[in-house]
Amino acid sequence: MNDQTKQSVTTEIVGDIALVAIDNPPVNALSVHVRQGLQNAVATINAGGAAKVIAIYAKGRTFIAGADITEFGKPPMPPALPDLLNEVEQSAIPVVCVLHGTALGGGLETALAAHARVAIKGSRIGLPEVLIGLLPGAGGTQRVPRLAGIPVALDMCLSGRQVKVEEALTMGLVDRLDEGDPRDVALRAAQDVLNGALETRRVCDIETVADDEALDAARAMVAKKHPNLVSPQACIEAIAVSTGPLLDGLKVERKAFMDCLNTPQRAGLIHAFFGERAVANVPEKSATPRDVASIGVIGGGTMGSGIATSALLAGIPVTLVEVTDEALQRGVATITGNLDGAVKRGKLSAEKRDATLAKLTPATGLEALGDVDLVIEAVFEQMDVKKEIFGKLDTICKPGAILASNTSYLDIDEIASVTSRPADVIGLHFFSPAHIMRLLEIVVGDKTAPEVTATGFALAKRMGKVGVRAGVCDGFIGNRILAHYAKTAAYLVMDGATPQQVDQALEDFGFAMGPHKVGDLAGLDIGWMTRKRKAADMPSNERYAGDVADRICENGWFGRKTGQGYYIYEGRDMRPNPEVAKIIESERQKAGITPRSFTDQEIVDRYLTAMIVESARVVEDGIALRPLDVDIVFLMGYGFPRFRGGPLHYADTIGAAELVRRIEEYAKEDPHYWQVPDLLRDMARDGRSFADINKEA
Repeated sequence: MNDQTKQSVTTEIVGDIALVAIDNPPVNALSVHVRQGLQNAVATINAGGAAKVIAIYAKGRTFIAGADITEFGKPPMPPALPDLLNEVEQSAIPVVCVLHGTALGGGLETALAAHARVAIKGSRIGLPEVLIGLLPGAGGTQRVPRLAGIPVALDMCLSGRQVKVEEALTMGLVDRLDEGDPRDVALRAAQDVLNGALETRRVCDIETVADDEALDAARAMVAKKHPNLVSPQACIEAIAVSTGPLLDGLKVERKAFMDCLNTPQRAGLIHAFFGERAVANVPEKSATPRDVASIGVIGGGTMGSGIATSALLAGIPVTLVEVTDEALQRGVATITGNLDGAVKRGKLSAEKRDATLAKLTPATGLEALGDVDLVIEAVFEQMDVKKEIFGKLDTICKPGAILASNTSYLDIDEIASVTSRPADVIGLHFFSPAHIMRLLEIVVGDKTAPEVTATGFALAKRMGKVGVRAGVCDGFIGNRILAHYAKTAAYLVMDGATPQQVDQALEDFGFAMGPHKVGDLAGLDIGWMTRKRKAADMPSNERYAGDVADRICENGWFGRKTGQGYYIYEGRDMRPNPEVAKIIESERQKAGITPRSFTDQEIVDRYLTAMIVESARVVEDGIALRPLDVDIVFLMGYGFPRFRGGPLHYADTIGAAELVRRIEEYAKEDPHYWQVPDLLRDMARDGRSFADINKEA
């Protein structure tokens, strides 16, 4: 037993009770030292014969919060968790587990292997493995259905949700609730085992009740919602065999776990998991954020009302400013509707909604923003309008107030130039609907002060969002890349594909919606306005990408909000717009294009390669700090399939050399559009990957 094992797991004898304490901060992850310590403790106590009950608890703020995922992909170190938990379950001396904080994944599986479970009120349990492309691999799919039934096991394994222990008690996953310090609760629980007040039993001795109806319903749901994912299907089939002997089920579960462990999906989901946390590692992270006790939002439209809703839900008082009473009331009504929706979904109580709305102050003049700590402008994407507003804010807002723009494309430095305080100006690019979408691009200007950037990240965290640092350019990270690869979809349609084929091919790849459906949802007029804004600067040898989209917009068809775009919308029904096919044919004839066919794979390859090309340039130009920042932007804000890890993680699965070959092949058709980024060419030459660049950053 090495020193680390001694520190991670200790045993204390109190009369007939052996208290086994886990102490592996910060979250008591099941590292090899913890596994070895538990194995040694249970074996030693059983061999000694002095104790009559074993109580396992954890020190610190939580019980075991899961496996040590940094061990994934490394040579296994014994004991394997399934083997350890079988030993715990077979202990001749009864074992009771005390849960506090969060008992997740392997932590919950550890508790399930015990003979009784006592949870401290307010704790949570869960099996979140599906969120990282895995399934419970140490008995979760076998012991949960024995204790709580197949429907509960399916819900927990397929959703990955955290369950409050009060609910877990009704499910049968914990035996009782208690309050107090984990050690004190462990002593009480163990004493009650001794005096018969707390019953103990081995879960392996309980039979699972068959439920083919629940299994079939789960299979149908997964086939519809997650057709590309491996681990949800593996979860279902592992749970299905829980009606047989436990050891047989554990073998099926373990094989499924190992199969999932070796899939690209698991690698992509792990990359996404760590990436969400790594994006906060920015140059300004050591700066002290400014206090934000109140926020002003200018504009009560879709974006402004969504931003205001998000701030209010975070407990921040908001002053909402509009130019007219009518527009202001529409904004207030939208915010109220957003909060009412949260009440209907069970996310907010009616009382909490009323208290939240009480923090909203509507106003029709910028003068109302004189005392707020941060202002977020969310008006039209027109530079002259924004500069006029920031010029006024410069004179109205108090010293030290942060002036932020929600612009999607425009130059933050130019906006800041009209103020006397450019160090206080920053871009905070929310994504619609702003009270739901978790991405926040934090756009740092040339003169933005470090503490202002740090405040942006602090605000993102407070709002429950993932902040990603971006430099200044047209469109920043996400929209700059989008503006480039969206042209591929337009070119594919002009050259012979249909919008429906392009959408379906990319949805089959894993996108929630194809680009034409997304355009209809966001509003086709946004892209139209951008194309018109940039038309004067378009190079003469660049192929225009708006031939079809412009004609659609000229008819006043902007997508869902007007009832038609690429598709026609009637209530929840959607069908292809037959008039668009006529527009496409007319534009092809006008351009002298003879349409050709594309396979779905060709569509995916061209679309993703174009995305990767501009993503590489964004990293090369320093607009994104690292490749992983690009990945998180696209996972959180652009519907990129999470199991593929993001465009640059996916690029590594293709390889830089193959990407260069593709681009050079496509360049034979359009040498202006298809150009190899220097970064990608260097990577191909040196045999490096974007993952290597992430490690170096």
